[in-house]
Amino acid sequence: MFDRARIFVSAGRGGDGAVSFRREAHVPRGGPDGGDGGRGGDVVLVCDDSLRDLERFRRRTHFKAGRGGHGEGALRHGADGEALMLAVPPGTQALVERDGTRYDLVAAGQRALVARGGAGGSGNKRFATPTRQTPRFAERGAAGEETWATLKLKVLADVGLVGLPNAGKSSLLRRMTRAHPKVADYPFTTLEPALGTLDADDRQLVIADIPGLIEGASAGAGLGHEFLAHVERTRLLVHVLELAPLDGSDPAANYATVERELELHDPRLAAAPRVLALSKADLVDARTTAAARARWSRRLGPEVPVIATSAVTGEGLSELSSELLGRVPQLPRAPQPLGADGADRRAPAGELAEHRTYRPRPRGAYSIERLDEHSWRVSGEGVAGLVARYDLDNDEALAHLERRLERIGVIRALGEKGFRSGDEVEIAGVAFELRPEL
Repeated sequence: MFDRARIFVSAGRGGDGAVSFRREAHVPRGGPDGGDGGRGGDVVLVCDDSLRDLERFRRRTHFKAGRGGHGEGALRHGADGEALMLAVPPGTQALVERDGTRYDLVAAGQRALVARGGAGGSGNKRFATPTRQTPRFAERGAAGEETWATLKLKVLADVGLVGLPNAGKSSLLRRMTRAHPKVADYPFTTLEPALGTLDADDRQLVIADIPGLIEGASAGAGLGHEFLAHVERTRLLVHVLELAPLDGSDPAANYATVERELELHDPRLAAAPRVLALSKADLVDARTTAAARARWSRRLGPEVPVIATSAVTGEGLSELSSELLGRVPQLPRAPQPLGADGADRRAPAGELAEHRTYRPRPRGAYSIERLDEHSWRVSGEGVAGLVARYDLDNDEALAHLERRLERIGVIRALGEKGFRSGDEVEIAGVAFELRPEL
């Protein structure tokens, strides 16, 4: 099972706006008619319940959405870029490294927007005013967001089977469900979680066979962290313990080892409801089995059922199945994950939770650095993105940029630090002169 991936996603760049003027016979001074560029496509994760792991991201790690179309004359706007939908299995957690946003995709159809497409540039028609009737500039499309995203899969199961290697978990899963995990007479036969379905008349339970835990698993020994992560989502744990281990080890010590590793990994697991399944009852006589069951029942108390089982003879499997169905309640439909802005994205049953509400994100503050007597550097994501949208060799575009910088307070902040009209300003590696009226 490929349950971890790190991918690089690039949203589409917005299309450029057009510089165009209406030219028709008998239509003097037709005016500007440049259309806007289309918006770049988003990159969206979509929860798909037909998938079981992150195998599709093993060999390919870079993904890019479509670019927006450029605007044209006659007010023809560019088409929006095609969004890129990346399907992930239920149980996927996504960390967007660009801003730290986390998503938890657990139900089919849930969506998480991980990279927004860039805005399309405005055509010159947008800049026409009563005093500037023939603008000869337009905006370039904004770049789409780029980021690494870390994906982790935690198996979604109602019941998790835990225990030491070779405790008999896979054999129980095979006998109780239609799953076919590998079964052999040596430890660590199971190297990845296996899922099976326990069927009842009106419901089903998903049971996960978690690979065997060893001492030190919570500290990363073996593949401890990877295995334990899959236990976190289960609603009921079945601790599978050999009645009479073939290696001569003490069952009580084996039980304590597994329980200690669960608690060290996540204290909440220590309080999770559980059932103790004493496995391989066919290898001991009935009197020994009954005595062991009574002893463990006294030790664990009435809140932890103790059931003797055998995958060979079927002993105790009906009782264990009934116990699992009775102790795992049916849950309502899982809530949708939170959006990047913290809003709860809920969708009516049968609909998808769309994450396509565009809200400008805070771009953060900018900083001003004096390079020499007549040179300055302004740094900041917002101002850098603004400068990138204009052709600074175009005097009209430069004048418009100057007004934009004045409106957001950059000119005033420069003036407070000693800037004079005509000084050179560097933003995002581009140097140009500003001549505002201070």
